Amino acid sequence: MNKDLRALADEYWEHVLRTNPTNAHMLGDYRYIDRFEDVSREAEDAEIAARRAFADRARSFRTSDLSSADRTTQETLIYEAASSAAVSEMRQGEFGIDPIFGPQVVADVLIPQMTVETAEHADGMLEKFDSFAQMLDQSTQRLREGIANGRVNAEFAVTKAVGQLDAVIAAPVENSPFLKAQIPESYSDEEATAWRDRAVAIVRNSINPAFERYRDVIRDEVGPVARSDEKAGLFGLDDGDLVYSRLLDKYTTLAMQAEEIHHIGLEQIEKLAGEYHEIAGPVLGTTSLEDIFRSLREDPDLHHTTGEGVIAASEAAFAKAKAEMGDWFGRLPKSDCFVQETKSGPVAFYFPPADDGSREGTFFMNTEDPTSWGTFEIEATAFHEGIPGHHLQIAIAHELGDAIPAFQRHAFISAYGEGWGLYTERLADEMGLYTSELDRIGMLQADSMRACRLVVDTGMHALGWSRQQGIDYVASNSPMTMHSIVEEIDRYLSYPGQAVSYMVGRIEIQRMRAEAEARMGDRFDIKSFHDAVLGSGLVTLPTLDRIVKEWSTS
Repeated sequence: MNKDLRALADEYWEHVLRTNPTNAHMLGDYRYIDRFEDVSREAEDAEIAARRAFADRARSFRTSDLSSADRTTQETLIYEAASSAAVSEMRQGEFGIDPIFGPQVVADVLIPQMTVETAEHADGMLEKFDSFAQMLDQSTQRLREGIANGRVNAEFAVTKAVGQLDAVIAAPVENSPFLKAQIPESYSDEEATAWRDRAVAIVRNSINPAFERYRDVIRDEVGPVARSDEKAGLFGLDDGDLVYSRLLDKYTTLAMQAEEIHHIGLEQIEKLAGEYHEIAGPVLGTTSLEDIFRSLREDPDLHHTTGEGVIAASEAAFAKAKAEMGDWFGRLPKSDCFVQETKSGPVAFYFPPADDGSREGTFFMNTEDPTSWGTFEIEATAFHEGIPGHHLQIAIAHELGDAIPAFQRHAFISAYGEGWGLYTERLADEMGLYTSELDRIGMLQADSMRACRLVVDTGMHALGWSRQQGIDYVASNSPMTMHSIVEEIDRYLSYPGQAVSYMVGRIEIQRMRAEAEARMGDRFDIKSFHDAVLGSGLVTLPTLDRIVKEWSTS
C-alpha cells in the first residue's frame, strides 16, 4: 500500500478515536476511557476544520498512482472526512433533542456494555461519568444557541424527552445505569463497594443535576417556542432544505434528491402489494391487502406475549443461519454473536465485537412491549441484525486486520452497512432459512417498513408532510403495529435521512449482483461475490460498484 496514504489514514483514525472516546472504548481502546465526547460549539468548529483538512490531503494523491486497494482507501477517507464535516456544519446540536437516541435513553444500553478490566480503568470510568455530566451541560448550551437562532425541535420531541428525563431524575440513584457499569473481576468486595459509593456520589451530585438542567431547558425554554408537529420535519427550519440534502448525501453516498427517493419508495410499495397477495394471501385466507395488514397487526395469536419468547425465537433463527453460512460465504467471522434483551432504545440494534476480544458481537431486541413483536417478524430481524447481516459484515471487517487501514474496518457507512443488512433478509430466503410461509411474510413486513421509510422520511423532511401524515401513511402501507409505527416515525424525525439508506443500499447491492451475474454467466459464484462485497471493509456504494466490477471482469 502507498505508505504516505496509509500514514494519512492512520493519522485520521487516531483523530477519530481521540475525538470519539465512546467509540474508542467500545472497540477496546482504553486510552480515552476517562471522557465522553465534547459537543460544544468550539469542539464542533475544530472538528469541521480537521475533517476538511483530512479530506483535502486525501484528494492530493493522484488516482493514477494508486492501486485498486489504495483507491478504495482514498475514496473512503474523502467520503468519511468530507461528509462528516459537511453535516457538522449544519449545527444539528442546536435542535438536538432526541427521544430515540438521546443521552437519557442511550446511557441505559451503553454504560453496561463498556468493558472494564483493571482498577485504572475503573477509576477512568468515574472520570467518564463526570464527563457525561459536562456533555449534558454542553448539550443544554447548544439548545440555547438553537433558541437564539430560531432553530428548535418539534413538540413531540420536547414532550417525549421531558417524560424520559423526568423518569430518569425520579428514579432511585441505586437504579441508575451508571451503577450497572462493569468493574474489574479482580476487585474484592471492599473495593467494589468503595467504587460503587464513589459512583453513587457522582450520579447524585453531578449527573442527575445535569439531567435536571437539561430537562428544565427543554421543558421551560424550548417547549414554549417548539415547532408544531405539523412542521416537525426539517422543512420547518429556514435552512432545512440544505440540512436535509447534506444528510442524504452522507447516508446514501449517492447524488440523490428527495423527490427521486420518494418516487423509488412509492414504486417499492406497489411492488410489495403483489408479493403480499402471493405469499400472505394463502396463509391468511384473504387477498385484501387491508385485511392482510389488519390480521398481521391485530391477531394476538400472531404476536409474542413475553420478552423471553422474543429472545428464544431470535436465538433459534441465529442457530439456523450459522449452520448454513459455509455454503454462501467463503470468509466467515471468528467472533460470535449473541442476543440480548433490552427495554430501551430502538426496536432492534447491533453492537460490534471489541477489537481486543473482550466483547463478542451483541444483537439487542427491545422487548419493552413484547406484544409489538409479531411472531413472523423475528427471523427477518435476526438475519438482518446478526447473521448473515450486520455481525457477518462488521465482524469480518474488524478481522481484516492490517490488510486495510483501521478506519476502513470501523467506520460505519450506512448505505453500505444497512443496505447489506436488508440485502441479507432477501438472501436468507434464497438460502431457505425462513421456517414457514408465515416467517416469509415477516420478510415482506420488513421490506414494507424500509420502503415506507423512503416515502415518509422524504415526505416529512422535504415535501411538507406532518408527523401525523407520516404515521398515517405507514399504517396504510404496512402491517406494523401502531406502537412500532409511532416509534419509527419519531426515529425518522430525530435522525433525518438515515432511514432511507437501507432500501437505497439494498437496491444498489442487488443491481451490482445482477450485473455481475449477467457479465460472468456460468463463472459467477455467490460465495466469491459475497467475499468481494465484504472484503474491503466499509465503503461507499460507488466504491463498492467499482470493486464488484473489477472482481467480475478479472
